[in-house]
Amino acid sequence: MPIDAELRAPPLSHASTLRLPPGAWATVLDCLCAHFPGIDRVEWRDRFARARVLDAAGVPLTIDAAYRNGLTIRYFREVADEPRIPFEASIIHVDKEIVIADKPHFLAVMPAGRFVEETLLRRLMRQLDNPHLVPLHRIDRGTAGLVMFSANPATRSRYQALFRQQCIEKNYEALAPALPELSFPLHLRSRIVGGEPFFRMQEEPGASNSETRIGVIDRGGRSWRYALQPVSGRKHQLRVHMASLGAPILNDPLYPQLAEAATDDYTSPLKLLARSLAFVDPLDGRSRQFKSLLDI
Repeated sequence: MPIDAELRAPPLSHASTLRLPPGAWATVLDCLCAHFPGIDRVEWRDRFARARVLDAAGVPLTIDAAYRNGLTIRYFREVADEPRIPFEASIIHVDKEIVIADKPHFLAVMPAGRFVEETLLRRLMRQLDNPHLVPLHRIDRGTAGLVMFSANPATRSRYQALFRQQCIEKNYEALAPALPELSFPLHLRSRIVGGEPFFRMQEEPGASNSETRIGVIDRGGRSWRYALQPVSGRKHQLRVHMASLGAPILNDPLYPQLAEAATDDYTSPLKLLARSLAFVDPLDGRSRQFKSLLDI
């Protein structure tokens, strides 16, 4: 039976991917219920009915679709009672190829965890009426500042290559304790790997896989304003590197120690800002630079 237009799924690029694990289930539905015990069967049935569970090609699966070990499916995450993030992003630049947004603290770039609709991507898709938006890089939910999106699938790979080939100059600013005993600017290199719990990172001995250039903008008071330029793009790299110097970024709940789990404290945002992006446009060779209008 054809699926009504009102029930069609969002763009496939925004779906999560799962390769079905080994098991003795009769249907894909049975497998999903076992694999995601936090989502009840009624909710999965509703997602099937609304074409939110698809095969690898993007074709909606029926409620009785047969299970097969290793089958790749695509599904769309949904969160009930999603909290509203009371801060708005602003658009710095928009054209037919890219969008540059100024993200506030506490707003995630992509759907993850308990946030789906309350993310920068979903807000921009609605605001610009463009379902083809895809972020070309990410910054932490706690970090504010510039995020660049591809707006045109036809040219997306050209802009993605800029990040992959490290042809984007990304500059951050952070407030952190003073380090008068060190000489700046400095280059910090280390090996960063996954830590415990799973969402934290840590340094370990071995060949370095991360590099950050660190300078000082303002040395006033007990806290200095630092200029941070990540050469590599490891998760939480700037936060880990500043903590390793003995100057963790102010209000960081993860480094150097994990703070007790709590709701977001909107009065104490992480003092880290993605200040600017600069690159040579791969389509016309123009030098382009964008700067955040936010402050920390």
